Amino acid sequence: MSEWLALALAMAGACLVVVAVVLVRHRKADEHEDTSETPDVIEYITMMIGVVYAIVLGLAIAGVWESRSSAQDDVQREAQALHEVGARAEVFPADFRDTVAKDIDGYVSFVVDTEWHHMRTDGELSPEGTELLAKLRTDVATRTPQNDIEAQAYQAMMDKIATVDEARNSRGGNIGPTMPAVVWFGLIVGALVTIGMLFALQIRRSRRELVLAGTFSALIGFLLFLIWDFDDPFGRGMSVTTQPFLDLFPSLNQ
Repeated sequence: MSEWLALALAMAGACLVVVAVVLVRHRKADEHEDTSETPDVIEYITMMIGVVYAIVLGLAIAGVWESRSSAQDDVQREAQALHEVGARAEVFPADFRDTVAKDIDGYVSFVVDTEWHHMRTDGELSPEGTELLAKLRTDVATRTPQNDIEAQAYQAMMDKIATVDEARNSRGGNIGPTMPAVVWFGLIVGALVTIGMLFALQIRRSRRELVLAGTFSALIGFLLFLIWDFDDPFGRGMSVTTQPFLDLFPSLNQ
């Protein structure tokens, strides 16, 4: 099932549940029940619960968005550092340039074609990707510079490979959900309490009140879905992509 279809069904389900509860409650309500007035304390408590829950939702969205942005930056940094390694190798002889280019292409192709899927399914980096990066490091490290220009490029290449390794490890650290289970518990319970307080306001089954109650519950459902989707930077619908690698290594698109 598509995640967007699941979102639509969840939002529609939230609306239907709220509307159904309102209708059932109205039908079973005491004929002498006064629904025209609500005690001031209930209105105050409902307002405070809504404000507190809105703050919690905002913090949760900001947290998962920051994690996703950090993961995207790590991918961009990894791809850019690999591109710089290949560019710095231009001052070396052709045989060494070809070796470096082959190592980089092999690593990037593996990341794009294989490792990304492995990250989604197994929740970890692939050992083969680590070996390919180690091969690139070894091939560069064992090449002795022959002049000052090669010496400068050699040190820069080693620094960039270290950057690739660091970005790769950061990418591995961002695999999987980042939101603690206790936070999810608070978000879900808070949503139930916030929506439940609508009934304490003695809402009736007028079209205006039903539309507002349904829209409010659908909005909370959408925000929870957004947090859930961003919570796993590499494993869900709006996940981090391999586009930085494809942009810097256009030969992969051929």
